[in-house]
Amino acid sequence: MSNFIPTGGEGHSGWRSTVQKVGGNLAGMVIPNIGAFIAWGLITALFIPTGWIPNADFAKMVGPMIIYLLPLLIAYSGGKLVHGHRGGVMGAVAAMGVIAGTDIPMFLGAMIMGPAAAWVIKKIDEFLDPKTPVGFEMLISNFSLGISGTVMAILGFLGIGPAVKSLSTVLGNFVQTLVNDNLLPLAQIVIEPAKVLFLNNAINHGVLAPLGVIQAKTAGKSILFMLETNPGPGLGLLLAFWVAGPKLLRGSVPGAAIIQFFGGIHEVYFPYVLMKPRTLIGVILGGMAGVFMNIALGNGLVATPSPGSVFAYMAVTPKGDELKVLLAIAVSAAVSFFVNAFLLKTQKHDEDIEDLEEARAKSKAMKG
Repeated sequence: MSNFIPTGGEGHSGWRSTVQKVGGNLAGMVIPNIGAFIAWGLITALFIPTGWIPNADFAKMVGPMIIYLLPLLIAYSGGKLVHGHRGGVMGAVAAMGVIAGTDIPMFLGAMIMGPAAAWVIKKIDEFLDPKTPVGFEMLISNFSLGISGTVMAILGFLGIGPAVKSLSTVLGNFVQTLVNDNLLPLAQIVIEPAKVLFLNNAINHGVLAPLGVIQAKTAGKSILFMLETNPGPGLGLLLAFWVAGPKLLRGSVPGAAIIQFFGGIHEVYFPYVLMKPRTLIGVILGGMAGVFMNIALGNGLVATPSPGSVFAYMAVTPKGDELKVLLAIAVSAAVSFFVNAFLLKTQKHDEDIEDLEEARAKSKAMKG
C-alpha cells in the first residue's frame, strides 16, 4: 500500500506543496474568524425578510458586517501572520482601500492586501529600527505605519480593488455558466480530490466562499456554499467501509462517521480514501449527485457552513428549505455509499489495520 499516493516526481510534489501552503495561508486568515462568519450567517438567516424572524432593524447589521467587518478581520489576521499586531493594523488600514474602491464584498482583496501591507511595514521596520534615535521610537513607529498605510490604501483603492472585482466578475460568470448549462456538478471532479489532499482551503476560502457571498447578497442564498462543505459524500464513504470494508477497520467507522457528519470534521474520512484510492470515485459521484439535487431543488445557503456539519447546514439554510437541503445531503450520501460499497466488495481485502494507520500518517503528513 506504499504506492497508493502518486508522487509524480519532485516537480509535482513541489507544486502540490506550494498550493497546500497557499491554502494553509488562506485558512490562517479565515479560520480564526469563523465565529464572526457564523454570527453574520445567523443574523442573516434570522432577520432578513425571508429569514426565520424577519426584523428590518436588526437586518441593517447584515450589510455592514459583510462589507466592512469580515474583510477587515481577514486582512488583520493576514497581516498579523506576517508581522504581529503591527502587521495586522497595517493590513486592516490597507484593506480599507480595496473595500472603499469597490461595491462588492472584498474578501479576496483583503486576503491579498492584509499580508502584502504587513510585509511592507515589516521591511520598513527592519530598515528604520536600527537607525531610530533613542526617545523617537514611538513617533517614528506611528508615522511610518500611518504614511505607509495611506500609500497602501490608495494603491488598493486604485489598483487591487478594481482588479479583484474584475477577477471576481470573470469567475462569477464562469460559475454562472456552469450553473446555466447544468455543468456545475463537474466541479466535484476537482473539489473532492482536493479535499483529500488538503487543498480544499485554497478552493473554498479563496474562490467559492467569496463568490458565494456576492451571490447571496443579491439572491439571498448561494449554491456555491454547498459545493465543498456537503457532509453527505463523506458519510456515504464511511458507511460503505462499515458494511463492506476490511473487517478489522469496521470498528473504527461509527465514531468517525459521527465526528464527520455531526461534528463537521471531514478530515477523519481522508485516510480511508487514501487507503483505498478507488473510493475517490464514489465520493466524487456522491458530491456530483448532491449538486444535481441542489440545482434541481433550487437549494442554497445564506453563508458558509463551518465546520461542514449537518447542524451548521441547518443553521444557515433559508427558512422553509430544510427538507430540500437534507434530501440533497441524503442523496449524495446514498450515491457515495452504494458506489463505494460496490467498489469495496469487488476488491480483495488482504490488508490489515496497519494500512489505516499508514494512511492516517500520510494524511497527517500532507496536512502538516
